[in-house]
Parts: sequence; structure tokens; C-alpha cells
Amino acid sequence: MPVSDRFPEDFLALMRASLNDEAELQRFLAISQQPLRRSLRVNTLKISVADFLARTAHYGWRLTPIPWCAEGFWIERDDESLPLGSVAEHLSGLFYIQEASSMLPVSALFDAAPAARQVMDVAAAPGSKTTQMAALMQNQGAILANEYSASRVKVLHANISRCGVHNVALTHFDGRVFGAALPEQFDAILLDAPCSGEGVVRKDADALLNWTLASTEEIAATQRDLLDSAFHALQPGGTLIYSTCTLNQIENQQVVGWLQQRYPDAVEIVPLAGLFAGAEQALTPEGFLHVFPQIFDSEGFFVARLRKTASIPPLPAPTYKVGKLPFSPASRKLIAEVKQAAERVGLHWDESLNLWQRDKELWLFPAALESWLGRVRFSRIGMKLAETFPKGYRWQHEAVVALAQPDNALAFALTEAEAESWYRGQDIHPETLPARDEVIVTYQQQPLGLAKKVGNRIKNSYPRELVRDGRLFR
Repeated sequence: MPVSDRFPEDFLALMRASLNDEAELQRFLAISQQPLRRSLRVNTLKISVADFLARTAHYGWRLTPIPWCAEGFWIERDDESLPLGSVAEHLSGLFYIQEASSMLPVSALFDAAPAARQVMDVAAAPGSKTTQMAALMQNQGAILANEYSASRVKVLHANISRCGVHNVALTHFDGRVFGAALPEQFDAILLDAPCSGEGVVRKDADALLNWTLASTEEIAATQRDLLDSAFHALQPGGTLIYSTCTLNQIENQQVVGWLQQRYPDAVEIVPLAGLFAGAEQALTPEGFLHVFPQIFDSEGFFVARLRKTASIPPLPAPTYKVGKLPFSPASRKLIAEVKQAAERVGLHWDESLNLWQRDKELWLFPAALESWLGRVRFSRIGMKLAETFPKGYRWQHEAVVALAQPDNALAFALTEAEAESWYRGQDIHPETLPARDEVIVTYQQQPLGLAKKVGNRIKNSYPRELVRDGRLFR
């Protein structure tokens, strides 16, 4: 396809304005037509980087460290016939397939706010950055993960659950509501804003097919609204990352400049020059990172780090009604009973999670988010722990994946073939049956789920919506 067809003239004019010279523009155009190299991020909620490298050494993967993320690696594989998402380590949540540049915003946020405990991800799906934040927070504190698109909330929850994350509450709103609904509530906010997506052209050849200068201006107007709302929701002294996967200055530098003009006494730019070795290659005069694909052989990305230095006038209070929260805190007696029962099946949690109930359901809510309750309506809070029934508790899959330790008394290790059958939703017929009637099946020392022995088989309890087909593992 001719360059003129793939890159509109107005777009090329914007790129010329941002790049140093014509030679750099040609480098950009050339690499934009090359395939994007794959990358992954080790999920340290489940495994250390060193153990992950040892665990996967037999694959012969060539892993190159990503400079701005200690858990991130570019990956080259000889066997591409098996999708990376179908290997056992991905299915059990040991790593997340995430583009290298998209790891930058969270690295920049926690470099400035390592102790952040009330965090918002304004546009969270599919969950790469939310799970990256949860891992850096070690599942402590609380993350409000918002997603405007209803169809993507389910995917967001599935990725959070697979990675063993339990410090997240999900919302489904236009991100412009939070400045009014939760003013100055968060010590760290990530706004990875919806954008024109110019930086993803290596992954999506049609990314610029419908690009126009007019649509870019319209998107920038939405970004300004979202940034204004996020800035209102940020505590004084807090850190806000504004990022996009696009390349033009209209949606990047100019949006941040607008916020500076609007709140000149409250916005401080925190330069990103020292974020990682080599950052100066993408540094703008303002201290932002403007990552063109040719700089690091990655997707294009823009990252600005801002600090709120003073309160700003609040937005009008919301007029909507949230409605009564259908949950109530569990009594001390119930907490003691549930903890005792949970420990018998190897499920443990600490004081960062509080037990709540709704009818026959038991949930664990992050304690750090309880000040938000009653102020916005949540799609899902924390993690569903169990359902009560006359004979005890029916422990939920997401709780087993997040809370069970592989060395617990109920652990029953599966062979590779048995684990593959488990992910396919099939019952397990082990050569030697477990001694107990209830077991936590594991593979590679990772909990896959809670199951019951029925006769000479282990009955599969893997959630139907997660069941996989096709080639797995090998």
C-alpha cells in the first residue's frame, strides 16, 4: 500500500511538526509498516521474575528486558503455532501479554507515588494497566477501575480474576463523572485516555483508515473533559498520569497545556527524564515522554506526569441518586465462622480485606475503598468469596485463584495432561485418587480451582465461560 494511502497528508503534516527532520519521518514511516514485536509482563502477585524465568526456560523463549518495566520482556519464540495465550503459564495468570509501551504509564505513576493506596484507572479495559498497578501495590490499598464500554467490563473482570487481583472495584461510567462524584479522593490516577490510536498502526494496519484532523480535534475535546474530571478527583499532592497511544500534539501536549492554563497554580509537571536509562531519547522539552515507534521499536505512546499542588474549586455536586448499597458488613461472629471454614480449605486473607454479605453471598471488599461506598454505583466490588448453603459454603473460583496457597493441605497436583483437561472443562480421572473429598487442584504449583471427588473422578468446577478449546500448553 502506498504511503500516501496509509498515512493521510494532514497526519503527515502533524508528524513533520513533531519530528526533527525528514530522515526521522522516513524512519517513522518505515517502522510503522513493520510487524510489532510481542511482549509480556510477569505477574508478581503469583510468581517472582526470577522464578518465572526459571519456570519458562524449557520453552527456549528469547526474552529481552524492557528498560522501563522490571517485570516486562520482549519475547521471541520459534514455535508461533501455539498462541502465547494458550500456554499453561498464561492460563494460570503468571504473566500478562502486554505491549511494551503500555507498561510505561504505570511505571511512571508508581515511580512518583510508590506508596499510593487509593488509585483510579479511568479507562481500564482490558486490564493490562489495572493488573500492573495491583501487582506494584501487592494487592494492598484499592483501585477503582472504570470502563465506559459495557462490553469490555466482562473482559476486564476476567483478566483481574485470572491474575489473582482482589483490591479492585469496577465501575461502568463516562469518566467525566468522577471529578464531581469523588472529589479529591485519590492519591494516584491513571488516565490512559481514549484517542485516535495513531501509535498502534504496527498492530492494526487500518488504524488510520478513518483518521481526519476534525475527528482528532473532537477526541481532544473529550480528553480535556476527562483530564479535568480526573484532576478534580485527585488529592492535593497526588500524582496523575495522562497518557495516550497516539502521536499528534493536539491530543497530547496541547491537552496537558490546556490543563495548565486552566489551573496555573495547581498543576506541576514532574519530568520523566530519569524514569529509565534511555528515556532522554523520547523526552520533550516539557518533560513528557513522546515515544515514536522507531525510538524503542515499540508502539507509539505519550506519557505526561502531573502533580496537583493545591486544591481547586469543586465541581457542582452530582444530582443523581446512587441507591442503597445491597451489602452489609458481616458481624464479628460471622467473620470468625467464615475465616475458620475458609482456612480449612486453605483460603487466607489479611486485614486489607473486609467481609461483607448480600443475601447468601459473601464478599471481600478492600478496606481502603469503603469511603467511596454510597458515592458511586459499583458494578463489582472486590471479590466474591462464597455462597452460603445449608451444609456450609460454596467457595468461588476467583477466591480460590487469588487466596489459595499451593502448599495448602487440600492441594492436589495435576499432571500436564490432567491440567489441560481441566482447562477444557473435563472431569479428571487420576491414577491415584486424593484422600480428601474436596481438593484444590494445582498445576505448576498454581491453584486452578476447588473440586470434589465423585466416585473415581474429580468433578470439574472450572467456570464455563473460561473453558478453552483448541491447542493448549504445547
